[in-house]
Amino acid sequence: MGSASKHNFSSDNPSLYPCGRPLHAYDVPLKLVLLGATGSIGTQTMEIVRANADRLQVVAVSCFRRWPELAAELKLLAESCPGVPLPLVSVFDSKAHQEALKDGVFGDRLLGSGMDGVLESINSPDSVQVVINGMVGAAGLEPTLAAARRGVRIALANKESLVVGGDLVKREVFAHGAEILPVDSEHSAMAQCLSGRCETEIHKLILTASGGPFRQTSRKDLENVSLAQVLNHPTWNMGPKITVDCATLMNKGLEVIEAHHLFGVPYEKIEVVVHPGSSIHSFVEFVDGALLAQLGTPDMKLPIQYAINGEIHWPLPGSRLDLLKIGKLEFYEPDGVKFPCLELARQAGMAGGSAPIVLNGANEVAVAALLQEKIQYVDIPQVIEETLALQDHQPVNNLQDALGFDNQARRTAESLVEERFGC
Repeated sequence: MGSASKHNFSSDNPSLYPCGRPLHAYDVPLKLVLLGATGSIGTQTMEIVRANADRLQVVAVSCFRRWPELAAELKLLAESCPGVPLPLVSVFDSKAHQEALKDGVFGDRLLGSGMDGVLESINSPDSVQVVINGMVGAAGLEPTLAAARRGVRIALANKESLVVGGDLVKREVFAHGAEILPVDSEHSAMAQCLSGRCETEIHKLILTASGGPFRQTSRKDLENVSLAQVLNHPTWNMGPKITVDCATLMNKGLEVIEAHHLFGVPYEKIEVVVHPGSSIHSFVEFVDGALLAQLGTPDMKLPIQYAINGEIHWPLPGSRLDLLKIGKLEFYEPDGVKFPCLELARQAGMAGGSAPIVLNGANEVAVAALLQEKIQYVDIPQVIEETLALQDHQPVNNLQDALGFDNQARRTAESLVEERFGC
């Protein structure tokens, strides 16, 4: 990896995405490991691979438990890429792994289960250039660290890797010459605006948020919203966990922390604006007042493909943004009273240490409780805030520290859910 250029931000927060660095030059076809292959990011990545069979080859995949869906995806892949060997396969859930083993659909390509299987899918292939981390939640941190140790390109869709272990990821990336390219549409947008720029030019980053399904819902009415309403995102089609995070604006809070680590920008220089149209994915403001934005349709295949191929705009079939149909662009300040998760995330990020880990763990527990209809939508920030208040925030020196703080936070949040809400 090329050396990072100097920037005008704090040297104690080096940028994972230093502007102007040379990216790894790989021959095609690029050899890919895809983690979370049956999720939203994973299935869209498979579409990209099938459309670029001469440029991309999947050498290993993982899923949590939906192995029949993965088998169907791999069948489509084999039809699009004849003669290419079946990828190595890991199935995380032990029961699902046994079912897949008994079925025999993956033959001798089936690896182990659990985190060992995921790590095996990263480390076993002889040649890997890109690891796409589409896993959900804090479980994605250890695979990100493993990919960094291989010194490869990491197309990162698992923002929790940086929320939970940003400093740990930096240590491994810098030590092993790996590179991280963001898949989140907002951070990809900022990366596109920063292409070829020097970090000394950056004044401020501005993340856009759609506002979710409750932008115009009153605080009182939020007390009675249904799970179906929470999961009805007005713009994006995503998995349930991230959809809930978008409804609470926690997703945007996590993205603030992610942007801090990716671009080395202090928290006071990262803003969030509500942009209901979702046509502008983010802005970068430069020191001279120039403001650059990246616009496009809400299609995750663009940032996925851009990260995989090393930030080259390959052809991508699909709809195009019609400026005349947009008509006007609207922006609003986020409502901190209705959406307290955004500020909780910012404060945890600024506190540093184990605070972001506690925030994320408590949020994952609260979201899971909502999806099981054990708590209400408005209970989520309460669980998070109380968990943060009950934990002493400590330095995070290694993966074991991070996992320990995460486990402790989850136990605390689970106890709160049980005690406060009778679940």
